[in-house]
Amino acid sequence: MWWLIAAVGLGIPLVVTAMPEFGMFAVGAVAGAVVAALGGGTVMQVIVFAAVSVALVAVVRPIANRARSRRPGMASGVDALKGRQATVLERVDSSGGGRIKLNGEVWSARALDEGQVYEPGQKVDVVDIEGATAVVM
Repeated sequence: MWWLIAAVGLGIPLVVTAMPEFGMFAVGAVAGAVVAALGGGTVMQVIVFAAVSVALVAVVRPIANRARSRRPGMASGVDALKGRQATVLERVDSSGGGRIKLNGEVWSARALDEGQVYEPGQKVDVVDIEGATAVVM
């Protein structure tokens, strides 16, 4: 019974602080309660509690940290436009006076390379967005 009380006691900080380690210790306490229900001695209960808790922390925590550190795979805003293909509407060179159709919208554009010129109808790739100007190549 004491193990189940400990499990609930460890579950409360898990919910309040969102620290998954408390949940792992609570599972260890439940494992200790199972050993007690099967008639295991106090020493065996404590060993099972410690082993299950440490095993969960050692295995689950690195997996959770890896999953938490991943960046979202979906870009939004200006970042979503980088790498897209656009169509040249007006001559684009490095001076920045040209126009492209990008994602259904007309954008001012300039060429990434100094000597590069793109004529109307050509397909270009958007490398960067600087303010309201697309940098293309």
